[in-house]
Amino acid sequence: MANRLMRLLKHRSVDETDAKRLLGDGAPERIQARVAASELHHSGEIRVCIEAGLPLSYLKRDAPVRERAVMMFGKLHVWDTEHNNGVLIYLLLAEHSIEIIADRGLARHVSAAEWQRITATMGAAFKAGQFEAGLNQAVDAVDALLAKHFALAPGEANPNELPDAPYLR
Repeated sequence: MANRLMRLLKHRSVDETDAKRLLGDGAPERIQARVAASELHHSGEIRVCIEAGLPLSYLKRDAPVRERAVMMFGKLHVWDTEHNNGVLIYLLLAEHSIEIIADRGLARHVSAAEWQRITATMGAAFKAGQFEAGLNQAVDAVDALLAKHFALAPGEANPNELPDAPYLR
């Protein structure tokens, strides 16, 4: 019971302004530009989602962070791309948690160890206080995987199926 109360308090003590403060001025726009640039040479879609805390309904039932990330993967329509190769980079500030959810098109090509390597690199950057750099590294790593497995043919264009701007909540 005490653990659940502490978790509740931790999640209620942060909000969207904390995400903006941690990223710094102009970071959401720079991340958006980086995502947009990455999507010029592969058919994948990358979404970044940063939530300060979990909704009360998740906290009441002590839901794991991964469950919320999967739900946001659906809510943000990352699963709804033509080639099933969307990727969600999800951060939960209250618990310092990172989840990467890849749609089945890309997931079948990438091992769990590779996803863990990307999250570990992000985590190290975050611990050093380099939040934008950590997100950029993750976007670049996902970009490389998408370019390897879903490269565009010369002259082919990737229609932008999802917003490139980070989702901050």
